[in-house]
Amino acid sequence: MTTITLDTGALIALERRRQRIWKVLHRAHELGIVPIVPADVVAEWWRGRSDIREHILGSVVIEPLTDELARLAGESLAAVRGATSVDAIVMASAAQRGDAVYTSDIDDLGRLRSFFPTVRLFEAG
Repeated sequence: MTTITLDTGALIALERRRQRIWKVLHRAHELGIVPIVPADVVAEWWRGRSDIREHILGSVVIEPLTDELARLAGESLAAVRGATSVDAIVMASAAQRGDAVYTSDIDDLGRLRSFFPTVRLFEAG
């Protein structure tokens, strides 16, 4: 299964109907690429039910936070000063599958690439 990972910024861009990320999502679906959203990203983004949020969640797969994923993210937090747990989980999630991450926070996630060098980052919005 081929996948991509979306972070909070990508969900916000989708919610704000930014064309670039909607094109990425539509193209991914056309190619059979599954968009993955770590569960912690949903917690950071969710501010209550709306039709657009329900539509977005219906078009992605929510990845639960497993013990293995949490430990890998924690190791990256120890190695990368100033990184946040949500960003670390996003990068750990993507690294486990060899994914690219779509984000509006290239700089912060880019710092975590020192721990996850195989993860590619693309601008979401």
